Amino acid sequence: MPTILVFRFSLGNLGRFWKMSTLERLQKNAVAADKLITEINQKVSDIQKLPPGTKMDLSNVCQEQEALKKEIEEWKQRLIIREIRNGANPIIRHPKKEVPVADNTVQMSTTAEPEPKKAKEDKPKVEEKKEAPEKSDKAPKAKKPPQQKAEADEIVDVSRLDFRVGKIIEVSRHPDADSLYLEKIDVGEPNPRTVVSGLVKFVPIEQMQNRMVVVLCNLKPAKMRGVTSEAMVMCASTPEKVEVLIPPAGALPGDVVDVDGYTRSPDAILNPKKKIFETVAPDLKTDGLKQATYKGTPWTVKGKGIVTTESLTSVQIK
Repeated sequence: MPTILVFRFSLGNLGRFWKMSTLERLQKNAVAADKLITEINQKVSDIQKLPPGTKMDLSNVCQEQEALKKEIEEWKQRLIIREIRNGANPIIRHPKKEVPVADNTVQMSTTAEPEPKKAKEDKPKVEEKKEAPEKSDKAPKAKKPPQQKAEADEIVDVSRLDFRVGKIIEVSRHPDADSLYLEKIDVGEPNPRTVVSGLVKFVPIEQMQNRMVVVLCNLKPAKMRGVTSEAMVMCASTPEKVEVLIPPAGALPGDVVDVDGYTRSPDAILNPKKKIFETVAPDLKTDGLKQATYKGTPWTVKGKGIVTTESLTSVQIK
């Protein structure tokens, strides 16, 4: 704990000061009293600035300080009265400022006037220079042309379907489904395609063997009861009757089937998500002449004739 020095201004000392006869000594006494108060205030201020947590009992110090203040103030007033009686114009001295007092009056000032606050010096504002954007030597990139909406703009019609003439070279019943045939069809490729058809209820197996058919070859292969089917045999169909389409006489396996007015450009494999076949299928029908048509235009094998059906007219082809 720091040592606290408390200065006492005893009555004995003041008694000795009264023996001084001159006004000059009385004034010095007043200055000494003011100085003592200043020192006491400074000590108290130093104590108050100690770090938090410092254990210190200040109650006695404060009590002694208040008692000294009262005692000193009494003696200062007596000194002032003595000066007035001697015909002088007393000056009450304050640690911060001296205040003149008019004749025949006594004015006490116990609070120090605050020092005028120094005006904050305005710091010169430094103007930030905005740097000009660096010029790039690179040529501006050319804007890319807007992408064409392929799916929206692409043509979806019969030209996207890969119809070919095929020949069934082998047929049997599907081992796991009574209503399905399992066929091997020659479509002009090195190896025949495996095709699964649901024709058991409509066409006897004897009529399927070595039969010429029209096959859709670019469907995505799909498993049917465990067997992957790689194409579809096209038929004129009603709920009660189904007839396999008949290629024109003289057509051979691999011959392509065209529709006049539609330049053939089939997809390699039809994307099931785009539903191209499903979009075209409603316009695949037989007409009144038993001809297979797309929007009324017959299917043809160039130089050989038109694809037909046995008897069904104006029905859906699927």
